[in-house]
Amino acid sequence: MSTPTLEQDRIWYTRCPVPTASGLAYNLGWLAEEFAADGLEVGVLQDAPPEIAARHFDHRLVGLFREGGNVPALVARSEGAPTRLIGLTWIDESQVIVVRPDSGITAPDHLAGRRVALPEFAADRARSFPRAMALHGFAGALGTAGLTTADVTFVEVPTGLGEVGRDARGGGSLFGIEALARGEVDAVYVKGAQAAEQAAAHGLVTGIDLDSFPDRRFRVNNGTPRPITVHERILAERPDLVARFLARTLRAADWAAGNLDRVREILARETRSGADGVAAAYRDGFHKSLHPDLSTDRLDLLTRQKDFLLTHGFLARDVDVRAWAAHEPLAEAQALLEER
Repeated sequence: MSTPTLEQDRIWYTRCPVPTASGLAYNLGWLAEEFAADGLEVGVLQDAPPEIAARHFDHRLVGLFREGGNVPALVARSEGAPTRLIGLTWIDESQVIVVRPDSGITAPDHLAGRRVALPEFAADRARSFPRAMALHGFAGALGTAGLTTADVTFVEVPTGLGEVGRDARGGGSLFGIEALARGEVDAVYVKGAQAAEQAAAHGLVTGIDLDSFPDRRFRVNNGTPRPITVHERILAERPDLVARFLARTLRAADWAAGNLDRVREILARETRSGADGVAAAYRDGFHKSLHPDLSTDRLDLLTRQKDFLLTHGFLARDVDVRAWAAHEPLAEAQALLEER
């Protein structure tokens, strides 16, 4: 497969519908402002035709900046995508196990012997992120009680469409909420504002709040930690663009810490949910911790996620997370901020 070249007049940006400093920088117009001086437009994959939008998952687009779930990013790297990891964030975003009100499931040990939803495999490994998320979410919850996934019965359920792009079609929930409402399973893992609203609309309640676990290792999943990646060619050929992208991202993270109401307003649009969903999913000062870094702690947590995905067949081959990381762009971005 030939690798597309960097368009002379455009860079691309993509993110998942979650809190990100880069998403704020885009919504505030700061990314467009930053690159206008170079004659570069900022194209967004969420508004792109399918052949471009698909690069959200495989990252085979030279001019792409991606801040999104680690499952597609790790899958792409394991399948040979020439990307570099330039930042990691950790945002707790309402990872919960939802149940019917009469289930009696209020603690991890109550899952033993129960039927739990496992989204079916998608067309490829990267698009199978809902399955990976549910599997790791249940593994984390069970692990806090000394249990394993062998202590529950997984029931495969249909998953909604997780595509991006202007022609992307909607679907049911990603995680199997409808199956729970129909009584086909006893518990479903869900994450984020939109899923929380979908669960509430079906009369479901939170049985286990994974965000309440003090040990972050049990909360490692697709968005925790969340990577920022770029194609290695743009990093090699235009490192200045990468550093400036990160500088605007860091500035947006600083801005977010003092503008919670505006952050929530932007986030409601980003997540396609209402104010109640945003308030329920994102709490405990999340807006003060949007800064990316490549700390040893976050790299260790991403390695834990990588090991889980490799063990369960989501990766084509192993990924050396530390070798994947490029530390220079963040250092250069911080220096740029101090100069401005």
